[in-house]
Amino acid sequence: MKKLQLVFLFMYSMSLFAQNGLPKDIAISGYTEAYYGYNFANPSNHENSNFLYNYKRHNELAINLAMIKVAYINEGVRGNFGLMAGSYAQYNLANEPTWAQFIYESNIGFKVSKKKNIWIDAGVMPSHIGFESAIGADSYNLSRSILAENSPYYETGVRLSYTSKNEKLYAAILALNGWQKIQMPNDIQRPSFGAQLTYKPTDKITINYSNFLGSDKPDILNAPRLFQDAYVIYEPTKKISVVFGFDFGIEKYLPNKNAYWYSPIIVAKYNLNDKSKIACRVEHYNDANQIIISTNTANGFQTYGFSANYDYAIRKNLLWRIEAKHFLSKDKIFDNNLHHNNNNLLTSLSLKW
Repeated sequence: MKKLQLVFLFMYSMSLFAQNGLPKDIAISGYTEAYYGYNFANPSNHENSNFLYNYKRHNELAINLAMIKVAYINEGVRGNFGLMAGSYAQYNLANEPTWAQFIYESNIGFKVSKKKNIWIDAGVMPSHIGFESAIGADSYNLSRSILAENSPYYETGVRLSYTSKNEKLYAAILALNGWQKIQMPNDIQRPSFGAQLTYKPTDKITINYSNFLGSDKPDILNAPRLFQDAYVIYEPTKKISVVFGFDFGIEKYLPNKNAYWYSPIIVAKYNLNDKSKIACRVEHYNDANQIIISTNTANGFQTYGFSANYDYAIRKNLLWRIEAKHFLSKDKIFDNNLHHNNNNLLTSLSLKW
């Protein structure tokens, strides 16, 4: 509780600092998102399914993310520091040490070349994997996909990155503490690695490939993991945006056997006008060997997800959203393993500044 009080004290202090004016090389930003969700399975513990980490609380008003961030950039040096609280922090960072559970971002970087846009950054950073983030207002859908919920939102390590002069190409290589880790566990001593390549051939198309090579299991189990993420964002007009994504992972399962999981996804957004948008998502997550999501059922986690949401911008930085979501599983994994399907309603109000 004392650490949580420190988070809000930091947020309050930064807001006062911002009111008094800032040096040109410092920027303060913040995000707050309140939500109410109803799971029709009516879980008695007020928690949604074990494969979801955002908007986790059922039938109560809650905060998914309250975050404030300070950014600095000047003469080839940059840094970011952010603290957070809410459901996202509570459930996504539950396995981190207490001191780390409120860290949203904390990194320092410097520019390697005066002529080229090459940087080295180190610390806690947003994940290089996926097209969704913890900031709900930046995502097409109100809730995150199964794919995003079960791949890293953040990472800790060192990143070497390059951005071309025309900003059409971005490339990075990373050395990491592991699969969504701030502090490396005692039983893991080996570093993990990653890479990212983003190419924008036109203003309407973005192509991304990211990967992870390492392990999320103790070294003694010798269970290497190779995970690959690819997506294409297509924006044919100012009103229409479509994302096609596919994740594929493989991990050593038994001494002579590998297990794999995969997840295709399609997301579409349509801007009705300057204030209103609608979006829908269709996805499938197949983890039959339960490497990522445990069900303790015969066929593991093989689940389809469908969602549709409506967004209304009350103000430029104040967004109201509502979403209906349906899950359909091969096994009975919902409501104490009684049902194949699950329905949810979710609404949120977010402020970004």
